[in-house]
Amino acid sequence: EITQLSQLADKSFAVPTGTVADKLVLSKFPQAKFQYFNTVLDAALAVKTGKADAAAYDEPILRNIAAKNEGLVVLKDMITVDHYGFAVQPQNRALKAAIDGVVQTLKQNGGYQEMHTRWFPEKGSPAPMPEIALSGGAGVLRLGTASVTEPFSFVDGSQRVVGFDIELARRVAQQQGKTLEVVNMDFGALIPALISGKVDMIAACITITEERAQKVLFSEPYYTGGIAALVRGAQP
Repeated sequence: EITQLSQLADKSFAVPTGTVADKLVLSKFPQAKFQYFNTVLDAALAVKTGKADAAAYDEPILRNIAAKNEGLVVLKDMITVDHYGFAVQPQNRALKAAIDGVVQTLKQNGGYQEMHTRWFPEKGSPAPMPEIALSGGAGVLRLGTASVTEPFSFVDGSQRVVGFDIELARRVAQQQGKTLEVVNMDFGALIPALISGKVDMIAACITITEERAQKVLFSEPYYTGGIAALVRGAQP
């Protein structure tokens, strides 16, 4: 039974292909071994079936999986601590200020905690996204996202892209007097799409890094997470 992060020093980690999770694990555990999977859910199921000792990925996404899969737990200690943000084009400081203002207001009036409770339940699936009326009188706000980062951005049972990031984007659009157009794409295409002007902002559990900040303008962090480890829980 694994209860402490230090027990994973030379163990086998399941990680999604194409992410930097393996590099981040190696920065803490140079002796770690890896197995690669198409999705983070596949990586988590490898842990559940005993094919790997732990899965490493963004903490809130692993918590979402653990809440819906009995027998899996996320260790309290983090492998890395990261901040997530929306990103806009470097010159669009007005939109950055609008995003920051919406987040600040939500944290002051209790709306942020309501969102957190809705999208990050201790057990079960996230609650439905609330209806947020958009006037559209001032035009369209285009959000680029990758709907594979539940609970930040994912496709629900009615085939709508929903999530914490989508709700926050709708609230920004509401504040701007605009409608919201959600443009779903691969995660790796998000920053190029923003730079080329295909979208106005991007969000999908995006970690704020110095390398990315050289290309885009990030909002203030709206969520603190990082890379965590998912393991099998205590057996009855």
